[in-house]
Amino acid sequence: MNTDELQDCIHHRFDQVKLLEVALTHSSFANEQEGKADNERLEFLGDAVLELCISEEGFKRFPHAPEGQLTHIRSQLVKEKSLAVMARELKLDQYVRLGKGEESQGGRDRDALLADTFEALLGAIFLDGGFEAARKTILTVFETWWPEHAVLPETKDYKSRLQEVSQERFKERPVYVLAGTSGPEHEKLFDVDVTLPEGEHFRASGSSVKRAEQKVAQKALEFLSEE
Repeated sequence: MNTDELQDCIHHRFDQVKLLEVALTHSSFANEQEGKADNERLEFLGDAVLELCISEEGFKRFPHAPEGQLTHIRSQLVKEKSLAVMARELKLDQYVRLGKGEESQGGRDRDALLADTFEALLGAIFLDGGFEAARKTILTVFETWWPEHAVLPETKDYKSRLQEVSQERFKERPVYVLAGTSGPEHEKLFDVDVTLPEGEHFRASGSSVKRAEQKVAQKALEFLSEE
């Protein structure tokens, strides 16, 4: 496998080429080849390295942004769809080694598979060259993806936004239920559950039912933004 072009694109030349080979090996391929390692462990490592690097860079780029804005920016950058686009830009869909079954089922076009391969590649760079090497690649690949300003695209409350997203995506509304209360009367907490049309379930507490609904709607929105 000739990976010279890929190594040029990521601005990292591997000393341990075996690591790059493993990063590009999907479990379906490894299962068909006796003794071959797959990229799942590297993906686990790369995910952690990526989150740290993006968190650090966001912290530096937006010194006045509160935690919520930094979290939103990070979630948009590292969500599956974004990583899959970056993987395609690096031509990982061409480099990744797939088993016959995965190949025949269109694995090279699957966002989840490509995002995982991208994270595995970052894990391999980290092991081969250390944190700074991984950080250099990440900052290079993500350079044009950063927003100009750290502003949350919020013009409506979380509950209204969740209803819009749910209607658009699932053609149904989320269901809220008061699950219970706790604490003394003057400091009572309300537990609210929300269930999305596909069955995902979230819970949050607040000093009023409305506040609890806003918190649990925010949780559900963050989950949907990462899909």
